[in-house]
Amino acid sequence: MRRARGMKAAALLLAGGMALSACASDETSGGTASSGSAGGSPSGAALKVGLAYDTGGRGDNSFNDSAYAGMENAVNELGGELRDLTPNEDASNRPELLSQLAEQGFNPVIAVGFAYGDIIGDIANEFPDTTFAIVDSSGLGPDGQPLGAGNVTGLQFASEQGSFLAGVAAALKSTANHVGFVGGVETPLIQTFQAGFAAGAEAAKPGITVDVQYISPAGDFSGFADPARGQIVAQGIYDAGADIIYHAAGASGGGVFTAAAASGKRAIGVDSDQYETVDDPAQKAVIMTSMLKRVDNAVQGFITDFSEGSVTGGSDIVNDLSTEGVGLSYTGGFIDDIKSQIDDYAGQITSGAITVPTAP
Repeated sequence: MRRARGMKAAALLLAGGMALSACASDETSGGTASSGSAGGSPSGAALKVGLAYDTGGRGDNSFNDSAYAGMENAVNELGGELRDLTPNEDASNRPELLSQLAEQGFNPVIAVGFAYGDIIGDIANEFPDTTFAIVDSSGLGPDGQPLGAGNVTGLQFASEQGSFLAGVAAALKSTANHVGFVGGVETPLIQTFQAGFAAGAEAAKPGITVDVQYISPAGDFSGFADPARGQIVAQGIYDAGADIIYHAAGASGGGVFTAAAASGKRAIGVDSDQYETVDDPAQKAVIMTSMLKRVDNAVQGFITDFSEGSVTGGSDIVNDLSTEGVGLSYTGGFIDDIKSQIDDYAGQITSGAITVPTAP
């Protein structure tokens, strides 16, 4: 499995990669640190990888955990040291997290989430000898010029393509002809999930009702870390008649699963194979599939490229259906009977017969 621009195959399936190993606690950094066997970077020094999480931090069974799995897999394979840091409650310390990692000699430094997009260029400019990457955002500014000192790489995903397949699955499995989407924060990035999902549902079952709700508005990132509000929003959609809800809400997705279980309905996970990552058996039972966004593979591939001296800053790497950077999970067997139809739509997307919208 390779990403665009030569991604090295992940040695583990995502479910295996999500089995996170114990790390020694680092009370002063607010994160964890761990070391493997001796490894190398382009300069010949031992590899030291730093990662700053998005809202919610590690333990979200989704986006952040997938990023950690990719970093851990890379360090286990290549050797070296890793450190991961979690933002404070309102995530106002994002710049400090990146600066702290760079000052402590971690290189590369990976920012998890588009919310770092507004500040990573400034930090990268302060540390021109450090290589940065940002998940779900670009290494280029709005003017098309490289961020920082040309030392930022964007790790992006065609989330709309995977979400289109999630919409197809939801429509084909819905007996109510009514499905829903719950977004964590109403931002252009999460709206790509919404747009793809709605387009896929409509393609598979024209005229189907697709309810859309967001947990928090743009600028309020609490919507990614509030399962209680996620449950309330999802319950309202189920009560309105939907029988399947797809979420793109980070840790708040746990609330969507709780609402599905309480309603006797179904849900679709995101980013990781959430059938494998959730601990609650009641939640596991309602997850019919997940839209896989292989953040683990993208992060691992970037670190591997860095160790080989082949990272080019001021660029973006796009992971899509053609590189298996996005897709659907089949764990649990709930959508095995419609796999041929899903595969047909996937083929139409990769061939260019279907162009998936990126905005509602």
